[in-house]
Amino acid sequence: FAELHAAVPGLPLASSRVLPGIILRRDFAAYCPVQGELRALLVTEPLRPALTAPDVEFVVDSEGQYQASLRWITRRTEALVKQWQSNNVKLLLSSAKQEEIVIYYAKLYGISVVECLLSEEMALISEITGVSPYTSFGDNVYREITETAVATFCQPLLLGSKRCVHIGFTSVCAFQPHCLILCGPVDGINEQHAAALQEAFTMLQQVFKTVDQ
Repeated sequence: FAELHAAVPGLPLASSRVLPGIILRRDFAAYCPVQGELRALLVTEPLRPALTAPDVEFVVDSEGQYQASLRWITRRTEALVKQWQSNNVKLLLSSAKQEEIVIYYAKLYGISVVECLLSEEMALISEITGVSPYTSFGDNVYREITETAVATFCQPLLLGSKRCVHIGFTSVCAFQPHCLILCGPVDGINEQHAAALQEAFTMLQQVFKTVDQ
């Protein structure tokens, strides 16, 4: 329930509404509008290429070597993002904070980015779409991307003063997510209403389970 409702203080209760899809409580790190359906890639790790394997020390002996290393990272990052573009990826959903170079090339190649998502939000997206997070395989940046989620829409949404991302997915199960926008004059009242609604939904869930049995 926590991922399927958003509380907005400072507005009358009558402004509450139900929206299709889910709301991610983050603003776009990069936003490139797309009409119609788009392919989304889920990631849980920083995507900037590393110079060495984990726990391996990398020693730079000169400024020239350091600059060469930065150029290598830049080329690899661009190649990775360009590969996403060639696989028709238009949206990157990341639980990790991505570095500026990743955001730069994502914008350059028309890929929207939402980062720093909660693990619960990523789990919900995986449940809806049946897609697991993408894992990079070291030097192989050119491999085909087979697991992508299909988003029916993805757009900015302003809730009070907070910028969020409103996104709908093609669901692989009977669950068709909708999000409750719960408005109230202050946070305390919104919290009370949210708790009451959650209890009501839990009770209904138990009733339906009993009927099914």
